Amino acid sequence: MATEILPDDRALRRGRRERALAQMHANDLDILVVGRQANARYISGAPQLWVAGTRPFGPVATLVRETGDVHLLSTWDEGIPEEIPHEHLYGLAWNPLTLIEVLRNIEGAQTARRVGVDSLSPSFAQLLPQAFPNAELVDGELALRAARRIKTPEEILALRATLRVADAGLAAAVAQLRVGVDEQTLAGVLLEAMAAGGVSTPATQDAAWVTSREHPWQRVGGDRRTTPGDLVAFASGVLGDGYIGEVGRTWPVEGGDTAATGKLYGRWNALWDKLLDACKAGASANALLAAYESAGEALPPMPVARGLGLGFDPPVISQHLPATAAEELLEPGMVLAVTGYVWEEGVGAVFGRDAVLITEGGPEVLTDSPAWKG
Repeated sequence: MATEILPDDRALRRGRRERALAQMHANDLDILVVGRQANARYISGAPQLWVAGTRPFGPVATLVRETGDVHLLSTWDEGIPEEIPHEHLYGLAWNPLTLIEVLRNIEGAQTARRVGVDSLSPSFAQLLPQAFPNAELVDGELALRAARRIKTPEEILALRATLRVADAGLAAAVAQLRVGVDEQTLAGVLLEAMAAGGVSTPATQDAAWVTSREHPWQRVGGDRRTTPGDLVAFASGVLGDGYIGEVGRTWPVEGGDTAATGKLYGRWNALWDKLLDACKAGASANALLAAYESAGEALPPMPVARGLGLGFDPPVISQHLPATAAEELLEPGMVLAVTGYVWEEGVGAVFGRDAVLITEGGPEVLTDSPAWKG
C-alpha cells in the first residue's frame, strides 16, 4: 500500500472510466455528476478523503461523455491523475452558486440533453438546472452500479492486495487468542497488524467478539473476556486504496467440548460448500439464500452476500430483499463477500466470510485465511 498520495494506477483508471463511459452511452447520459466518494474515485482515479458517516450531496466529480474529460473538486494537485489538467480542478466553496458556475462553464454543459446524478439534495435539485439549462436530470446511479458491478482485471488485483492485508490482520489476532484475553485486545492486535500492512482505515466496526451460547446473532456481555470453549468470531475488514477487503473466521478457545465444537464446524463446512456451489455465472442470486434452506440452517439477519469493490457494490443478497435476489443474476467479474453462519445452543456460533470472484469456470475464493480444523 502506498505511503504517499498517488493517483490510482493508469490501467486501473482507464479500465474503470471506459466502463463508466460505456454505461453513459447505454443510458444516454451526456454528462454524469457524482457526489458519492466511491463514485468520484471510480471515474477520476484520484484518492478521496475518507470520513466516517455520510456527506450532503455536492458535485465532487463530473464526467463528459463526448470528450471523456473529468472535472474534479480538489484544493490541491497531489494525487491527481495526469489526464485531469489543473484547469479541470475546482475548489471548495461555501456558496453553492459558485459550484454551479463551475459546472455551467464545463464544455458541453449548455447543450447537454440528459445529465445523470448519483444523488441529490433539495437545494441542488433547484440549482443544477441552472448549470445544465437544456438537460433533463435523471438517476445516474443506475449507470454507475452497472459499471461497478463487474470488476476489471486491474480491480481484481487491487482487491487481492487489500485482502492480503485483511488476511494478515486476522492471522495476527488469532495468534493471540487464549483464555482470559478480552475482545478489545484482540481487536487492537488485528488493527495494529493491518496498519503495519499499510492500511490504517478499518472497513468494519467490530473486529472480534465472543459469540453467545444462549442466543443466535448475539455476542456475550460482561467484561467480554474469553472463557474455555468460547467461539470467537473475527471480522477483518480494510479499506485499502479505495477498495474494501473482508475476511471472517471463527476460532475456539481451548478447553471446551471439542466434539460439540467439531460438529458445529461440520455444519458450517456443509453450508459453505452449498454457498460456494451457488456462486456460478448465470445462476440466480436466490441460490445463495436457498443454500441455507438446503443445509437446514436459519438465514442470517445480515446479507448472505454483497458486492465488494470501491465501497459496497451490488448485488445485496438478503432474506429481507427477496425480489432483488430473485431478479439478480450472477455474472463473471462480480466479487462477492459471502457469509456463512451457524449456531448451536450451549456451544455458540461459527461465522465465516470470504471474498469470492465469479468466473466462467466457477467461483474463485480470493481470501487465504485458514479455518479451524479441530
